[in-house]
Amino acid sequence: MNQLPFPLADEPDQQDREAGRLLFAAATDFLKGVVAMDGLPAPDRIEVCFAGRSNVGKSSLINALTGRKGLARASNTPGRTQEINFFTATDGPYLVDLPGYGYANAPVKVVEKWQRLLKSYLSGRQNLRRAFVLIDARHGVKPVDDEIMSLLDKSAVTFQVVLTKADKVKEKDREKILAQVRGALSKHPAAFPEMVLTSSEKGLGIETLRAIIATLD
Repeated sequence: MNQLPFPLADEPDQQDREAGRLLFAAATDFLKGVVAMDGLPAPDRIEVCFAGRSNVGKSSLINALTGRKGLARASNTPGRTQEINFFTATDGPYLVDLPGYGYANAPVKVVEKWQRLLKSYLSGRQNLRRAFVLIDARHGVKPVDDEIMSLLDKSAVTFQVVLTKADKVKEKDREKILAQVRGALSKHPAAFPEMVLTSSEKGLGIETLRAIIATLD
């Protein structure tokens, strides 16, 4: 029997699980918000970034990963935060929170400025090991997600899909959504061949994602 393309990531083994626990047991702190390329911190460690539509649950996921409820602030106005926010753990990688995209009410000039910054960051950050593209498990991949994935393809940045809010999806609907996401990913050469199913509220997939980050080279 052929394995489905883009399967859900397996539970980490004990060694990788412990590596993830230790990494995020250390305090994770906000380092800085960046609005231009010359403000980026020195590339003196590897980093991973998180991208996703506004309201996909990105702040909640970062807070769940780090065990700090208020670390990444969820704005009451989606799309308002237009900075690239850097967080750092002791002896760990940079965790990079990219501004939410796809918010229709953001001014055109703001969106254009953010898109330029995003393209520059993704194409010019040599220490970026992986981008995590967050997809709402209730809705699947939208056209604006495809745009970001295509940008990651062009930038030769490996990206891995993290499905959020899995606890909000009925079991009968899950396979349909997963099939839609797998179909979308099949068009993107930079897509990592495993997905992670998460719920920040229930803790689903958090240990798996921690282990993945902790074991990146």
